[in-house]
Amino acid sequence: SHLMDLPTCELHRLGEIADLVTSVRLSRTRKQKLALALKNQGYIPKLLQLFQVCESVKNTAGLHLLFDIVRGILYLDKAILFEVMFSDECILGVVGCLEYDPCLAQPGWHREFLTRTAKLQEVIPIRDPELRQKIRQTSRARYIQAIITPNPSDFEEGFLSTLNSFISSSKEEILRGLQKDEEFLPEVFAQLTNKATAADQRCELMKFFKEFCAFSFTLRKKRDEFLQTLAKLGFLPTLEMLMGMDDLQVRSAATDILSYLVEFSPATIQQFVLQEARQSAKDTQLITEVIGQIICSPDPKFGGDNQLMEILCAVIDPEKMMATVSHLEVFEFLDIFYERYIHILTAPLLAYTSEEWYEIVHYLFFCTTSGIIFLVDNYEKAEILASVLELLSFCVERHKYHMKIYIMNKDLLRRILVLMKSKHKFLALCALRFMRRIIGLKDELYNRYITLGNLFEPVVNALLDNRNRCDLLNSALMELFEFIQKEDIQFLIAHIVENFSDALESVKHIHTFQGLKTKYEQEKDQQNENLN
Repeated sequence: SHLMDLPTCELHRLGEIADLVTSVRLSRTRKQKLALALKNQGYIPKLLQLFQVCESVKNTAGLHLLFDIVRGILYLDKAILFEVMFSDECILGVVGCLEYDPCLAQPGWHREFLTRTAKLQEVIPIRDPELRQKIRQTSRARYIQAIITPNPSDFEEGFLSTLNSFISSSKEEILRGLQKDEEFLPEVFAQLTNKATAADQRCELMKFFKEFCAFSFTLRKKRDEFLQTLAKLGFLPTLEMLMGMDDLQVRSAATDILSYLVEFSPATIQQFVLQEARQSAKDTQLITEVIGQIICSPDPKFGGDNQLMEILCAVIDPEKMMATVSHLEVFEFLDIFYERYIHILTAPLLAYTSEEWYEIVHYLFFCTTSGIIFLVDNYEKAEILASVLELLSFCVERHKYHMKIYIMNKDLLRRILVLMKSKHKFLALCALRFMRRIIGLKDELYNRYITLGNLFEPVVNALLDNRNRCDLLNSALMELFEFIQKEDIQFLIAHIVENFSDALESVKHIHTFQGLKTKYEQEKDQQNENLN
């Protein structure tokens, strides 16, 4: 069929061109015809010449029309046009047109950003000129993809699928090219670990390496080969070193890379941690670095606490370890973890819940300014303790034997329940959730530990203090007692009724405690009947 007729590329016909580009969007055949016509007639370079004219004379109406035209051409989603638009000759003109969005009060800065990015990319030592050009082209394509992609609700499924495929295939081509260069990765690692490397350069290298790893890990066929290459270069020790740096961006990128590794190949990091623990008795290892960053004061710009917690949980999860190592090795690793690392994790918890600390807080509250109390009981510290409690709750569930011994040796539950008095309700909830996790195991040894230590007292006190409120803490407290009743944990029911029955009479939700009392009396009657 014949090609589509295009208006002559002149300033006064920009409106017609914009209408034409918009009109073909819903017809696959017309989109194809328009793309072929644009390519065969060399139309895009002509449009970009008009852009230079409009920008030089500050023709705002013409610049807005050119924005619509260039964006509409990109929305045609045709590879034959991408080759032209992403070329060295056209790219700056294309993004220049995209700066003049009619919806924006001021033009964008896309050309300046792309020029600056091109300069920064030269930090990475790539000798192959074709590969360097492919990286530059892919970077441009990704940038344009980011600025022209509308909100997900505004476009249909498969929108810009050709552009997405173009970027994905370009990435694979880049990856193959980089992996063929035997000097590339060693040079990147050398620069990352060299103390003489400038901070800005290291930061840019980390951003590149993070993206390089993110894409490499998604290629299943090449993943194992890539991991073997990284292992030979001392990948994990390098990450360990980078996570300890003061530069927040470098640390964040290193954490992201570690997170990718945990997602796609947790066995790699688990084996490394186990081997490292066997070889060294010092606490200067990857797992120590991860815990150390969790319990340090969180940086509001970082926001990596949850990510670090997920990494730690994946590393110390016995179920994931069993896929690659024996039961004996898992037990060995847990022995090492509870011997060397658990005390680092619980250090802030034990420090902030010691009797001496509470005496100091009590003294400061009455005798000095509140500013000093802020140092020991502020929101950041409460967040750290909440993170620690979440991890310890995970350990209760996954490390039943080791964690039970640790809790009883340290009388840990008593220390944690001190936090039920915290002014931060989320922290009190975390403390309660830890106890709920223990009771949920229905372990006789835990139950005896709780009753002998009278550890329900802080829970009952919290319930009485909160009795007239209808909030999350109150609901969680009631759920704990309802669980004990529903599961008929007689050892705990007897302890609660015999020690706190009078105090609980004043609580609104009397039916829950009446149920506990009924269970207790039924058990007593049954025992008497058996005795008779």
